[in-house]
Amino acid sequence: MPSPSFDHDEVIARLGEVFRHYGYHGASLSRITQATGLGKGSLYNAFPGGKEDMANAVLGSIGDWFSNTVFSVLEQQGDPAAAFATMFEAVRHYFHSGQRICLMGAFAMDDSHDRFPEQINGYFGRWYDAMATCLMRGGLKQAHAQRLARETLVAIQGGLVLARGLDRPDAFMEAVAHQEAKITALLSARQRAG
Repeated sequence: MPSPSFDHDEVIARLGEVFRHYGYHGASLSRITQATGLGKGSLYNAFPGGKEDMANAVLGSIGDWFSNTVFSVLEQQGDPAAAFATMFEAVRHYFHSGQRICLMGAFAMDDSHDRFPEQINGYFGRWYDAMATCLMRGGLKQAHAQRLARETLVAIQGGLVLARGLDRPDAFMEAVAHQEAKITALLSARQRAG
């Protein structure tokens, strides 16, 4: 089991940062042991399947956080505008205002996608569906809601890539703010008309 100085959640958080920084293939065992402070024996005791188990645990943790903090909020039968406001605030917080990459997105871009397709596809698919459903609840027609949900995912993920590529986190913040303003205006107009 992990050293008493680290709990399992802390180990997973540290593993996540190694994968974010080096990617799946670049996350060597020496980098992992250095980041976690755990020896090889402790790591393999906690994650018998090695690096793949570690990555699965990290992706599962990310999926759980988004499920509890973002997706479920959008899926509830509450006010769609409030749900989107919560989502955008959570996204800014989670991605450290554009200074933290999306590990699901990074894994989707290389052959890691083939190792973890269920988790990656599930993450993006549920996020897209939750937004589209929430937008339809707010009065948008299905095709419009789906297009806007897709656009929003592109703005968030593209904003993260651009922020990283330009070393300008404000590129992410601008993309998110633009999309948030657009959705807020649309939902407000539907509510007034409705």
